[in-house]
Amino acid sequence: MDNLVLYRKYRPRTFAEIAGQEHAVKTITRALASGKTAHAYLFCGPRGTGKTTIARLLAKAINCENPKQKFEPCNKCAFCQEINDGRAMDLIEIDAASNRGIDEIRELREGIKFSPARLKYKVFIIDEVHMLTREAFNALLKTLEEPPSHAIFILATTEIQKVPQTIISRCQRFDFHRLTLEKITERLKFLASEEGIKIEKEAVELIALNADGGMRDAESLLGQVMAMEDKEITLDEVQTILGITSQEGVGEMAELIVKKDLKSALMLANKISEQGFDLAQFVKALVNYFRKMMILTSLAQTSEGADFSGPGRKLVAPELTPEQFKTILEQGKKLSSRDFIKILRALTQAEYEIKSTILPQLPLELALVELAEEQ
Repeated sequence: MDNLVLYRKYRPRTFAEIAGQEHAVKTITRALASGKTAHAYLFCGPRGTGKTTIARLLAKAINCENPKQKFEPCNKCAFCQEINDGRAMDLIEIDAASNRGIDEIRELREGIKFSPARLKYKVFIIDEVHMLTREAFNALLKTLEEPPSHAIFILATTEIQKVPQTIISRCQRFDFHRLTLEKITERLKFLASEEGIKIEKEAVELIALNADGGMRDAESLLGQVMAMEDKEITLDEVQTILGITSQEGVGEMAELIVKKDLKSALMLANKISEQGFDLAQFVKALVNYFRKMMILTSLAQTSEGADFSGPGRKLVAPELTPEQFKTILEQGKKLSSRDFIKILRALTQAEYEIKSTILPQLPLELALVELAEEQ
C-alpha cells in the first residue's frame, strides 16, 4: 500500500467517504436501500470527480453480503474484499478508449449471457464510453435494452455530447460536478495528516486551486509534492516543485493589467518565466481571476457593493478571503464590460498559444501589449 499513489491508496471505500457529488450519492444510496437499482447508469462529468470511484462502490454495495444501513458496503465480506483487491471476476472494467470497436462489444455481449462466477451481479464498468465507434454503440444498445437480470452496466464519460441519445435514454444519468475548493482543501488536509505531513494552509489552497475542481488531480499534485519526503511543506516549496505561482502573484499581474502598467507587467511576466513557473498555468489562473472579477463585479452592482456576500459569491469564488474579495471588487470597479471582454479574450488566446510556441512568454507579452493600448 505504501507504494500506491494517493488517489489509489485512499480511494473511498464507502459512500460516506465520498467528497462532493451529494446529489448522486443520495439518489444511489436510496435506491440501494429500497432495492430499486437500475440496470444501467450513466455517469458524466469532468475528469477526477469520482465517476469510477462511485461506480466501484455501487458494484460493491449491490454484491455485499452484509451491507450497513442497506446500502453501505461492509468491506469485510468475501465479495467486498475481492472488489477492494481488484480480483473480482464478475466486476469487468473496460477502457473504451483502447477497446472501442464492435468486436470488443460483441465479446462483451457473449460474456454477459453467463451467470456470475462468484458475485450476485455481474457489473460492467465502461470508462470513456464516448470513445466507442458508432457500430459499437449500436451493438451495445441492444444489450442495454434487454439485459439479463444478473447484469448491471455503469457507463462513464467526460464528453456526454458524444454519447448517442439512444444510449442516454436507456440509462439513469448522473451529472458529476467539479468539486469546490473547500471540499478539495479538506480532503488534502486529511491525506497530509494520514501521511504524517505538515503543510501550510496557503500551500494546500494553492494545490487545490490548480486542481481545477478535480479531486484526483489535487491528490496527484499533493503526491508530487510529498515525493520530496519533506515532513513540513511550505508554500514556496509547492510553487517551486509544481511550477505554479501563488494567488498573490496572479493578483499582482491583474492589478498591473488594470492599471495598464505595461513596463511592470512585462517585467513580472519575464520574472515568472525565468523562475521556471508554468506560464500556461499562470495565464489559466489569470483568466479565472478576471472571470471571477467580472461576475462578482456584476453581482455587486445589484447588491451591497463591497459587502456583497450572497449565494453568488459562494458559487463563483468560495475560496476568496474577505481581503481578496475586497481587492478583486476594487479592481473590477475600474473596468467596463468592454474591458472585461477584451482582457478575457486576449488572455484566453495567450493561454492557447503558449502550449505550441517556441517562446512560452511571447503570447503573454503580446497580450499585455495589446491590453495596455488605449481604446
